[in-house]
Amino acid sequence: MTDKKIAVSGQMDSVKEENRAAPFTLTNYLLFAIGLLDIIIGWFLLRGGHITIAPIMLIVGYCVIIPLAIMYRKKKAENA
Repeated sequence: MTDKKIAVSGQMDSVKEENRAAPFTLTNYLLFAIGLLDIIIGWFLLRGGHITIAPIMLIVGYCVIIPLAIMYRKKKAENA
C-alpha cells in the first residue's frame, strides 16, 4: 500500500511542476506596464483638473488593464 502512495505522489509532483512553469510571460509584463502607465497619466490628468478623462483612464487602468495583465494566459495549441 505504501508503494502505491509513492507512485501517485511522484506523478503529482510532475503535474505540479508543469503548472508552475513561468506563470507570467512577456505579454503579461507589457500589459502590466501599459496599465501602470495609464494609471500614472490618469493621476497627472486628475491633478491638472481634467475631471472627465482622468477618472475614465484610472478606471480602465485599475479595473481592465491590470486584471487583464494578471489573468491573461496564452492558449495552448491542441494537437489533432
